[in-house]
Amino acid sequence: MTSRFELPRRGVLGLMGASLGLSLLPAPLRAQTAGVNTGRLHGLSIFGNLKYQPGFTQFDYVAPDAPKGGSLSQTPSNGAYNASLLSFDTLNGFILKGNAPPGLDYVFDTLMTRALDEEDAVYGLAAESVEIRDKGNRLIFHMREAARFHDGSKLTAEDAAFSLNLLKAQGHPLIALNLREMKEAKALDAATLSIVFTGNQTRDLAIYIAGGLPIFSKAWYTAHAFEETTLVPPLGSGPYKISEFKAGEFVTYERVPDYWARDLNVNIGQWNFGKLRFDFYRDRTAAFEAFASGQYRFREEFTSKTWATQYDFPAVKDGRVRLETLPDHTPSGAQGWFINTRREKFADPRVREALTLAFDFEWTNRNLFYGLYQRTVSFFENSPMRAEGLPSPDEMKLLEPWRSKLPEAVFGPAYSPPRTDGSGQDRKLLRRAMDLLDQAGWKIIDGIRKNAKGEALTVEFLGDDPILQRIEGPYIKNLKLLGITAQSRLVDSAQFQKRIKSYDFDLVVQRYSLGLTPGIEMRGYWGSEFARTDGSRNLSGIENPAIDALIEKVIAAPTRADQIVAARALDRVLRAGQYWIPQWYKASYALAFWDIFARPDTLPKYDRGVERCWWFDAARAKKLGIEG
Repeated sequence: MTSRFELPRRGVLGLMGASLGLSLLPAPLRAQTAGVNTGRLHGLSIFGNLKYQPGFTQFDYVAPDAPKGGSLSQTPSNGAYNASLLSFDTLNGFILKGNAPPGLDYVFDTLMTRALDEEDAVYGLAAESVEIRDKGNRLIFHMREAARFHDGSKLTAEDAAFSLNLLKAQGHPLIALNLREMKEAKALDAATLSIVFTGNQTRDLAIYIAGGLPIFSKAWYTAHAFEETTLVPPLGSGPYKISEFKAGEFVTYERVPDYWARDLNVNIGQWNFGKLRFDFYRDRTAAFEAFASGQYRFREEFTSKTWATQYDFPAVKDGRVRLETLPDHTPSGAQGWFINTRREKFADPRVREALTLAFDFEWTNRNLFYGLYQRTVSFFENSPMRAEGLPSPDEMKLLEPWRSKLPEAVFGPAYSPPRTDGSGQDRKLLRRAMDLLDQAGWKIIDGIRKNAKGEALTVEFLGDDPILQRIEGPYIKNLKLLGITAQSRLVDSAQFQKRIKSYDFDLVVQRYSLGLTPGIEMRGYWGSEFARTDGSRNLSGIENPAIDALIEKVIAAPTRADQIVAARALDRVLRAGQYWIPQWYKASYALAFWDIFARPDTLPKYDRGVERCWWFDAARAKKLGIEG
């Protein structure tokens, strides 16, 4: 989801981006196979470039001889679908109901798996190879003979077909709706999976299916209801299985020693820890103190105040705990307070812009964040897809057909929230906000903003973490100066998740971390259909045909350059719509960890790589008197 200043990253698994077709082929094959079927391919990528050639031995960012064993314990920092970072009450992470722990993707293999040093490439895992047929409308996956579930039963094409059909019928809406253009998934035999598309599919659907969706055991899920929450550990086939857990407190994933795919080139040097444990804390202070005392060993820090002032405890001073800042080359995405436009009081964009003008980022960054952040302005922050200045001629070609349905601001310089004077109460911007509210029909009556019906303008900030309140407090004071009745509402994690899924909020903090090649996930964030679908990421309730059309332009762009143009045009429309109050970002990882770990010399460019590529260093641990 987001950073808690920043909010923890909650990317959606496998949502990389763009439209199925011949551009999935490695570049040398594209010209030779236009309009005809391909042979067996060892990998897929959206724009056709694969770094690793057939027969490669390992990824470049791993240490092939990394030792196995030891443990990595941490608090969660990212998740997908129904995952929660503060608690959990189910071990089913692929439906809407319940709150699951992060890490369930370690339990299940996929047909193919991502390379973390490429934008969107995937290579064979449970499927050894894939063929593209019928001009991209059919995929044939050839399954590996050795693939097994943890109980020793064989993983077949029938299990893969069953899984895809099950996820389309009963999976989380973010999965089910993305699979709607999958017409059919069936096993031609135990080793051959056929997937047929409708012809209206997006290019990245193949990548999403291949590299992002779990393969379930048909036998196990025939005996266990998939659509229900459960605390029964699922049967998987991946590098880890659930060994211990206590709902709401911790979950431990134990490495499977005879994991069937441990020696595949896509797994060499990876999944080195004997155990991966996630500890859950509802209180941020308690979580920090637990780390400082060694109750868990690895922490990604998301709070600037904590990073700047609290890492001075004895274990840091004597070197037992290391602090490192690593570059984050992935798009920072969009973080902010998202405004629920489903509510009539927020339907007018002038009201929403007034809310943005009342937030003083410069004061907040200096006084609360120690100057560690930059202002987020774009839905594609820290990315070439961020719109700048006036629209280019190519952007104008995409925007012009929608001129009558778009605000004029779209065709000027890309909207960015104005820089404040840093006083905490920028009078110029507050006066401008007052004018906008007046224009929108919200007048001051006895010191309170009211509409023609006599209804007061109120704003509730919904959250599940008290640390948000120190940022929202000064903001709320400014809103009250505008005559807006505002408050910060703190609820428990379960209630928070329930209200988010049903859009029962005014404003809520979220961070969207888009992929390097954005695609079908954008429908879930900003598409009209998802505005009416419970559990989607379209928190603002955006329903705009121009945005829908531009999303499809981004998805179907024939080249990366074309995709950048389309994304910039989309960014302009989203920003001009005033759907959020943008917050802040930092293009780096702030990591603190007890000095018992080692890692490869080359790190993956597009991921922290901690769980996959680091390992437990027994010699270092012995010096500190720490057991694995």
